[in-house]
Amino acid sequence: MSQVLDAPPPPRTTSTAAAALSPAELAARHGLTVSGARPSLPAYVRQLWQRRHFITAFATAKLTAQYSQAKLGQLWQVMTPLLNAAVYYFIFGVLMDTKRDVADYVPFLVTGVFVFTFTQQSVMAGTRAISGSLGLVRALHFPRASLPISYCLQQLQQLLFSMGALVVILLCFGVPPTASWLLVVPVLALQFTFNTGLALVMARLGSKTPDIAQLMPFVLRTWMYGSGVMWSIDAVLKDRHLPHAVQVLLECNPAAVYIDLMRFALIDTFHADQLPHHVWAWALGWALLAGIGGFIYFWKAEETYGRG
Repeated sequence: MSQVLDAPPPPRTTSTAAAALSPAELAARHGLTVSGARPSLPAYVRQLWQRRHFITAFATAKLTAQYSQAKLGQLWQVMTPLLNAAVYYFIFGVLMDTKRDVADYVPFLVTGVFVFTFTQQSVMAGTRAISGSLGLVRALHFPRASLPISYCLQQLQQLLFSMGALVVILLCFGVPPTASWLLVVPVLALQFTFNTGLALVMARLGSKTPDIAQLMPFVLRTWMYGSGVMWSIDAVLKDRHLPHAVQVLLECNPAAVYIDLMRFALIDTFHADQLPHHVWAWALGWALLAGIGGFIYFWKAEETYGRG
């Protein structure tokens, strides 16, 4: 009897040992991972780079299809900002006479409209990037940041079309081409980085609260009126004794920074003394803050997009 009691227990079979493991331990043992789990940040960047051709092709396709139903087709890519500039010229330049403080007011105004429209449309497209593409998000597995990035790339392509019209306007109003026009490239690179980061932030917010898309036009319109699109911030700061905090907000406003740099690059009567202090540092800082911060902010919610 004692021999029976002292005998060692029978060895556990494989099925018995497996049954003692938790589901998470079983999944780890067999190399299984959660479907749609957020990858590490370096892995996420590599996935985006692997899909760079999809991002560019998607942006080009969206741009081509944007005005496919209109009789004038892609011509609206240039006509829309030009018509906006004509309206602003009549209201602000003629009725409110803001043009008296600005040399070459028409090139000044058109440059401001084109540059701000780039940011405005990128933000609006980013707001709807996830919520407006739920079918694609739920059907296919890909890094979701591809969508807001492609929408911003689409807006960059549209701006480049508009820049052709802007060059014609500059030449018609006697603005000669100079070496400073080469500064357009770094300015656009910094603004594109800023716009993309902002679009990524808005894409995450818009994926959870679609009503933000209804609010953003009012926010963006207010931002435009405070960014010196139709009037000169430099002239206002010289003529009026505004509180120091207001002056700093006007000068460091990221939209105004990129607009002023583009005017400095293209318009020979827009001089360096009209630029805010350390304007290139501000432009780079805003681009890095929005670009890197927005990307990380979007990546942190990667596994939640298209669910719920």
